[in-house]
Amino acid sequence: MKPLLNLVQLHWLSFTALIALLITGLSLYPVDSLPAVPGTDKTHHFIAYGALAFPVALARPERWSLFITGFLVYSGVIELVQPYVNRYGEWLDLGANGLGLLVGVLFASFARSIFLKEKFL
Repeated sequence: MKPLLNLVQLHWLSFTALIALLITGLSLYPVDSLPAVPGTDKTHHFIAYGALAFPVALARPERWSLFITGFLVYSGVIELVQPYVNRYGEWLDLGANGLGLLVGVLFASFARSIFLKEKFL
């Protein structure tokens, strides 16, 4: 597990950018109807934003908490833009995104303390 976490720490910016691009593309791609995907929409938001927060919180670059705050703002902007691309913007999605960000930070902190023997949070 430690080599994988070290890889994520080393390339945190690339992982974060890729995940952000995927979230943006999947959130703003116009569709006639939303596809049937297992689970609820809120679960997908939670997982996506947890994955977005994890590399940043694991690497903890300078001012990492500003990244996380920016991700929440980014999430809100996506929700505001979605109605203009034939998607549904929902404030409950923003809540799921925020909760996912929080859990992503907690998972990263847990991984740092258990596997990398660093201070929790």
